[in-house]
Amino acid sequence: MDISRLRDQLARGWVIPASPLALDANRMLDERRQRAIWRYYIAAGSGGIAIGVHTTQFAIRDPKIGLFEPLLELGSQEMDRADTAAPLIRIGGCCGETKQAVSEAETLRKHGYDAALLSLTALKDADIDQLITHCRAVADVIPVIGFYLQPAVGGRVLPYQFWRRFAEIENVVAIKMAPFNRYYTLDVVRAVVEAGRDDIALYTGNDDNIVMDLLTPYRLTADGKTFERRIVGGLLGHWSVWVKNAVELLDECHAIVAKGEAVPEEMLRRSIEVTDCNAAFFDASNSFAGCIAGLHEVLRRQGLFEGLWCLDPKEGLSKGQMEEINRVYAAYPHLNDDEFVAAHREEWLDVV
Repeated sequence: MDISRLRDQLARGWVIPASPLALDANRMLDERRQRAIWRYYIAAGSGGIAIGVHTTQFAIRDPKIGLFEPLLELGSQEMDRADTAAPLIRIGGCCGETKQAVSEAETLRKHGYDAALLSLTALKDADIDQLITHCRAVADVIPVIGFYLQPAVGGRVLPYQFWRRFAEIENVVAIKMAPFNRYYTLDVVRAVVEAGRDDIALYTGNDDNIVMDLLTPYRLTADGKTFERRIVGGLLGHWSVWVKNAVELLDECHAIVAKGEAVPEEMLRRSIEVTDCNAAFFDASNSFAGCIAGLHEVLRRQGLFEGLWCLDPKEGLSKGQMEEINRVYAAYPHLNDDEFVAAHREEWLDVV
């Protein structure tokens, strides 16, 4: 879609799942199940899908695996066939040093993607000038969504000064804030406000604070004027599971914000429940070592994935993580969408 329409769509606020990778027992792409989870996301009411991101596993770019472009092409096919009232926002991951990132941006554009979620993980030693030059090079190819990835899973601290300059890049359309840190999240919001960019949508990637991110007003002063900004949606690994209920949760948050009333206690409780589930799925007690396998386990329980396999044979659930997933499943049955998945799973798995 053109950039004006893309900005309008992002500003509405959506559930955008960060797509996992469906593999078979030989750790090869399971196309049938990969298509099925995208059909699930679309049927559940997602506003778009992010493919080739952290949850999809960065190793898809390894030439020996070679799944980056095939996945983008499959995803584009599924989004082409979707019958949705609003156009789906097509987001692809973009990483590596500048030459690789620009090449990936060109691949995204080739397959009709709307924006690149730009990871800066490969530029750990770059200074702010170098980071901005890198970001501008990618933004010259495709609209960019900034990405503040938490250091615990490979990200780096990105100071306010970086985000202030990043927000001046014309082709930036949104920022996903996922530092799992309130101070760093505030840096991003303040930078966008002080840059005068009311056309950059703010999305949470803070899987540890999803509900409160969506309900919190950021009232800040710039140039002697007071501005209020909101985080309008989420682009989340956590929202790659239990998606129907995530859509309903976001709708509830939007309704509360629209009324301008106090946040109900029920939503404060829900915030803690969602965070508790995320701690289990993402394996927070083991520094997120099992975060991808944890999401696979939820999809396996629902019959969408066949197993927990990751591209790296050493990657799987941590000791005690299965018990934690069992615990939150039992504690918060109102948060899962198992019935919805069971009712439609076979049609999603029916490759046509």
